[in-house]
Amino acid sequence: MKRIMMPVEDATGLEAKVAHHFGRAPYFALVEFDENNKTLKVNTEPNRSEHMGGAPGHSHESFLALEPDVVVAYSMGPGALNTFQDAGVTVLEATADTVKGNIESFEQGKLKELAGGCEHAHHHEHEH
Repeated sequence: MKRIMMPVEDATGLEAKVAHHFGRAPYFALVEFDENNKTLKVNTEPNRSEHMGGAPGHSHESFLALEPDVVVAYSMGPGALNTFQDAGVTVLEATADTVKGNIESFEQGKLKELAGGCEHAHHHEHEH
């Protein structure tokens, strides 16, 4: 089973809008696939990191516990990117506004690896 995680703005499953700021996303969608790469289910987890007034620690550390195989995001800070890469998690750049759109792009092999972390990830929103 493969798990793909994305930062999202709401808990609407496949229709959820992908958040532009990884660490400050209110939720994370976790899409699970079976061995034939068919979507089994979508779970949405609230962001409980220090950025959202939750437990101490960065979101990328707390969400490694969900054991994602792949993270899809518009961008993220270098700390998050390094944490995921060091854990063997593939980080791909989002190209669509919704979870569903990015899953379709993933299935078609259209998502590219995220190149480099955004040094200003903690200071501004990204325009897309």
